[in-house]
Amino acid sequence: MKALVYKSTGSWYQLKTEDGKVLQARIFGKLKLENITSTNPIAVGDWVELENVEDEGSIMITKIFERSNYINRISPHNKNMHHIVAANLNQSLLFATLKEPKTSLGFIDRFLVISEAYHVPAIIVFNKCDLWKKKENDRFEYIKDMYEKIGYKILQISVEKQQGLEEVEQILKNKTTLLSGHSGVGKSSFINYIFPQLQLKTNEVSGWSGKGMHTTTFAEMFDLPFGGCVIDTPGIREMGIVDISKQELSHYFPEMKTLIQQCQFNNCSHLHEPGCAVKEAVNNGSISEERYLSYLNIRDTIDEKSY
Repeated sequence: MKALVYKSTGSWYQLKTEDGKVLQARIFGKLKLENITSTNPIAVGDWVELENVEDEGSIMITKIFERSNYINRISPHNKNMHHIVAANLNQSLLFATLKEPKTSLGFIDRFLVISEAYHVPAIIVFNKCDLWKKKENDRFEYIKDMYEKIGYKILQISVEKQQGLEEVEQILKNKTTLLSGHSGVGKSSFINYIFPQLQLKTNEVSGWSGKGMHTTTFAEMFDLPFGGCVIDTPGIREMGIVDISKQELSHYFPEMKTLIQQCQFNNCSHLHEPGCAVKEAVNNGSISEERYLSYLNIRDTIDEKSY
C-alpha cells in the first residue's frame, strides 16, 4: 500500500493513502539502518510503502520511493549530519520581513542557494507591509528589483490586513509548496488565514531580542481547500548549507552561473583571479554587490573537510 507522509514526530509518521485514508505508521527496523545519513530517514512529502505487521499490531513503513527533489540543511541538533526539511516539492516559498523581525539578505540568499541546488523554484514573500514607512518601502523596491533581475518572484503582503493574499493563493494552487522563514515572520498566521479551523499557535516577536518565537515544532503538510498542499516548517534561525562545495557554489547564483564560462580560469573562485567575468560584472554593476558579498560570506562558511 502506497501513502504520502504528512507529519513526522520522530518515531511515528502520519500518512494518507492514495484513496484518502489517514494512518499512523512506524519505520520497519531494517529500513532505519540502510544508507541513512540524515537525522530524519523519512521526510514530510515522501511517498512510502506500507505493510501491516500482524505480530506487532501496527503499520510499518517498509520502503521510501525515490524522491524527485528535496530541501536539505545542516541539522540544528548535530552539525555533522544533515536534515531533510521536505521532499517532492514543486516550489519553495520563503516568508521574509523588513522589520519585526528583520530578515537579512544573507539568510534569503542561503535559502535561494539551497533551493537552486535541489532544483526547487523559490519565491520570496515579504510580509507585514502594513508596518512599512518610506524607508521600508524604498528598501523593498531595491530588493525586489535586485531579485527580479535574476529571475526570482518577489511579493509583498500583509497577513494581518489581508493584503495581497489572493496572489499568494494563486501561486500555491495545485502545487506542493514548502513554507519557510524565521520564526515571527507570519507563516503560521498565513496558514490560519487559509485554514481558520486549524488555529495554529502564533507568537508575537520577542521584545527583548527582536526575533520571532518558535511556534511550529514539526514539519507538517496540509491539503489546500483550492487544490495542492503546503508544508509548514519550524521557524529556522539559520540555513546551514550541506553537500555544496566552495567550487560549485557560484553555480547556484543564477547571475554568476551565466558568466562562469567567460572566466579566464576553469576553476575560478571569483575572489582574486585575473580575467574573472564575475568580478568584472560586480564592478560594472550588472551583478549586485550585496549578492556578491553574500556569495563570499556563504563560501567562507563551507567546510571542505566533508568533500
